This record gives sequence, C-alpha cells and structure tokens, in this order.
Amino acid sequence: MPLRQSPPGPDASRAAAGKNGRSDALARKFLYIVAALVVLVIAGLVALRFWAEELTEFTFVPTAQFTPQPALSADVYENPAMWISRPGIGAKDPAHWLPAGAKRAQAPLAAAVFFIHPTSYLAKDHWNAPLDDAESRTRAELFVRGMASPFGDSPDLWAPRYRQAAFGAFLTDEPAAGQALDAAYGDVLRAFDYFVASIDKDRPIVLAGHSQGAFHLRRLLRERVAGSPLAARIAAVYVIGWPVSLVHDLPAMGLPVCTAPEQSGCVASWQSFAEPADPRMVIKGYERHRGLDGQPVGDSPFLCSNPLTGTAGGAAPASANLGTLKADEAGAWSTLTAAAVPARCGTDGFLYIGAPPEVGSFVLPGNNYHVYDIPLFWANLRADAARRVTAWQTRR
Repeated sequence: MPLRQSPPGPDASRAAAGKNGRSDALARKFLYIVAALVVLVIAGLVALRFWAEELTEFTFVPTAQFTPQPALSADVYENPAMWISRPGIGAKDPAHWLPAGAKRAQAPLAAAVFFIHPTSYLAKDHWNAPLDDAESRTRAELFVRGMASPFGDSPDLWAPRYRQAAFGAFLTDEPAAGQALDAAYGDVLRAFDYFVASIDKDRPIVLAGHSQGAFHLRRLLRERVAGSPLAARIAAVYVIGWPVSLVHDLPAMGLPVCTAPEQSGCVASWQSFAEPADPRMVIKGYERHRGLDGQPVGDSPFLCSNPLTGTAGGAAPASANLGTLKADEAGAWSTLTAAAVPARCGTDGFLYIGAPPEVGSFVLPGNNYHVYDIPLFWANLRADAARRVTAWQTRR
C-alpha cells in the first residue's frame, strides 16, 4: 500500500510562509533598485540634455593655476622622440597604418606632410599637457593612426608632439585658456620650422590638422605661409574640426578656398554632425575666440567643404563615400567600409551626415561627430590629397 503523507504541521507552514515573505521582500527590493536606476538614467539624460555645457565644463576645465611654459630648446625637434610620426621611425609609425579594406597606393604621395594632432589631454591637473603624460601620448598616437593615415602614402610625413592645451581650455573664457593655447602654438611653430628646414626645398607641402591642431594651423598659415615663398609650395591645406571664418580667418591665411577637386594651393574645412543636430556648444566655442584679424568672429559664416566632392558646399550621397573608417568596441580603428555615410553642407556651415552612423562610441553631445571628422571620409581624403598634389605638380 502507498504510504499516506501527513499534512504539514504548523511549524512547516510558518517556515514556508516566512520563506515566501522573504522572496517577496527581495523581489520588491529588486524592483525598487531597478526603478531607482531607471529614474537615475532618465535624470542623467535630462541633465545632459539641458546642462550638457555646464557638465562638460565642470568635468574638463582645469582647476589648477596656469603655469607659464618655458620655451623649448632651439634643437628640441632634432630628437626623434619629439615626433609621433616622421621619416625613420619605421614600422611603429602610426601614420603609415592601413585599415582592413585599404590597399597600398601604387605610387607614394609626392609631398611632404605636416600633421597637427587634436587634443588628447583630457585631465584637469594642468592647462598644458606634460610631454611625458602617458595617457595623452597614447591617445595622441591613436588619433594620428586614424587621422593622419589618409596621408600615409607620403614617406615624408611629420606629426609633432607638443604641450597641447587641455581640452578644458576650449570650454572657458578664463585668461589661462588663451595662455595655454599660445604656449601650445609655440611648440607647434618650432616643430614646423624644423620640418620646413628638413625637407627638400622644391617639394610640395600638404598641411593638415584636426580640432586643436586645426586651431593652431590657422595661425601657422598666417605667420609662416601667407605672403611668403612657402605659399607657392602648398598643395593643400586641411583645417578640419575647427571653423574657418570666411571673413576673419581666410583672408589672413593667404590661400583660397578649395572649390574644385583638382585645385591645388587651397584650403578645405568641415565639422561633422548627424541629425538631428545641436551645434550650440561648437558655435559658442567658435564665438569665444577672435579671428586671425584680431576681431571677434561673432556670427560670421565659416567654411564648409564637402569631403565627398572636393568642393565648397553642396551634397553627395553615401554612394560617393569611398570608405569610412570605423572603430571597434574598444575604440581602436579597425575596418574601412564604402558607401556608409553621405555628406551635405548646411546653410549654417556645418557638414551633415544624415542619421547617426555606427562608427564608434565617442560621439559628443548634440550628435557631434567631431572625433570622426576625418575617419568618416578616410578614403575620400586620401584620394583628395593625391589629386591636389598631382594638380600642384602639373601646374608647376
């Protein structure tokens, strides 16, 4: 006969009830935690939406007192260690890296290239990055890999290390910000003079810079190129990621806008946004600085070049994009994908790339694709530089 089970006694019933009560309490606690996290995420998104500028300034503007930077020695750039890229570095030179999907050029780019890297110092400890800061050095090399490599077909490519201004210097009106930028420019100027002295005297030159690098490149054109014999050697200038005022900058730079893809000796510039775009932070940063003529730029129009067409203004579909450089989950540049991103110059001077593309995780507030200004159009920029160098040779 089967054994008959006795009903649970009062102690067992109380134990089961207690266990169920604890499970319910844990479930409620878990739900409370989830709800709290959802509220925090929503609050964070709201804060980022309405106070993005204030939060960014709080995070990045240096709290340290400005320390004047002593002038570098006259021969400092003779030291190969002062260059991220230069002839002779060899296989470790990040500017000569090629992404998956790209092929070596059939012929080298017959020009010397000077590239000024963007801000890689994000800390608040100093207004100018120490040259031995490991984190900013590593990040600068990553930027050179992704942004100078379109010019990597040149065996004569130079990208200096310099005591760059901290990222926060672009987010404040404090006098220290201007002093930090002046100090950084002093290093760039010394590096450029060494570059010019080191290359063949009849060799064409391509100048390029992104973000802070572009900011300094504007001034470099005014002080070293405009009205000088060097101007005749310029095949192309790429002032990318910093607005070039058509009224207050361009006339002092001494070179015209690139209006045709085969034109040489001209200037191209753009700032990339996906849509919907909110460029207010960029506009405020632009208005914070004076133009090369010493006057406030105000709301003066700035240059928008279309990297897919090689002209000023206009629009081009994604099919015209020869290759967009994408980053992997770790942020490292990886593969080249064709026909991924369109480009359209807006009436406000910004370059619009349509819906947000999946190219990496470093998109800034407002759908600002600043970090990807060059990678978005990597292959087109490579082809553009080659065309303009060839045009310079033909013209000469």
